[in-house]
Amino acid sequence: MKIYAVGGAIRDTLMGLPVHDIDYVVVGSNVEEMIAKGYRPVGKDFPVFLHPDTQAEYALARTERKTGKGYKGFMFYADPTVTLEQDLERRDLTINAMAQEVDQECNRVGPILDPYNGQQDLAAKVFRHVSDAFAEDPLRLLRIARFAARFPTFTIAAQTMKALQAIVQSNELAALSAERIWQELARGLMAEKPMRMFQVLLDTGAAKTLLPSALTLQLTQELAREELIVRLHSIHALLEYRCAVVLMHLPSELIRSWAECVRMPKEVRDFCEIFSKLYQLIEKTASAAAGVYEPVDVLTWFNRADAWRKPERTLDLLGLAQSISLSIQPLMTSLQQTQALNTAAVIASIPSENRANGEVIRSAVDAARLAAVTVALKN
Repeated sequence: MKIYAVGGAIRDTLMGLPVHDIDYVVVGSNVEEMIAKGYRPVGKDFPVFLHPDTQAEYALARTERKTGKGYKGFMFYADPTVTLEQDLERRDLTINAMAQEVDQECNRVGPILDPYNGQQDLAAKVFRHVSDAFAEDPLRLLRIARFAARFPTFTIAAQTMKALQAIVQSNELAALSAERIWQELARGLMAEKPMRMFQVLLDTGAAKTLLPSALTLQLTQELAREELIVRLHSIHALLEYRCAVVLMHLPSELIRSWAECVRMPKEVRDFCEIFSKLYQLIEKTASAAAGVYEPVDVLTWFNRADAWRKPERTLDLLGLAQSISLSIQPLMTSLQQTQALNTAAVIASIPSENRANGEVIRSAVDAARLAAVTVALKN
């Protein structure tokens, strides 16, 4: 029985990057021996175990065979006769198909084992698939797109690009779960150069399947891509910020529809929808003859943003708009004026017989806020 650290840990070490998680592969063992040594089985689809002390995951070396659609359509074979080279052959890229033996204290020892020339491709900064089985797993397309965003100086080998395009043409992407699609897209959005992920999706043809059609059309335009690159570079690396800027040209209804398709978290979806409404408000005002905000439009957006109960989020939305060079000062002034209102005094001004009527109260408060916005926009 031998244990090896494999995959991303070896790659990142060679690149001088911090290693956060290590995947371990066990060669020459079986389920019974692992349990006897105190490892706790947790894998459902194939034998994975938790280390009795560190709780790190250890997987038996395995091979796989395509038996159905999607990234789950595989039959795995784990046996003491499966070699390290066979286990590494099923991995996606050569730079992720390297290993190093670990001792009983989990220290990496000995040379890096590199049967598929991952170090050579790492030096050349090339994403190259390990075997023809690469195209059988549609999830790998999203992984490569995400890697492109994380390692923007890498290029995709010509044959690997053909394999990615074959995944799209096979319609295997339709078998991906919404949760996995969002997980990979979100990780790509948080990477160093998110636009590289979108470029891979465009080049492979996957964008038409995975992204809203309006966004795909936008991304095909060079000027729009360059503008998006600048904007993404100018904002804080927060998922809701980056997602909102990517989707800002889309109507909120389309954002919601796509968000449901990919199981986008509700808080991210809401932030994107409200930011889209803000962008539309700013653009509508900028294109108007007078170039002046309509008070009722401003108040409508404040209400949509729930500025009264979620003032911090509203400020974040306005701050994001400002960071991509949108003019928001009149909106900031209006927000300050409305937040300074004494709503208790407004309610007290309502005839006593109507103070228990929620609709009357809402109308009175809205009228006071509209008046405050009107004054603020005139100053």
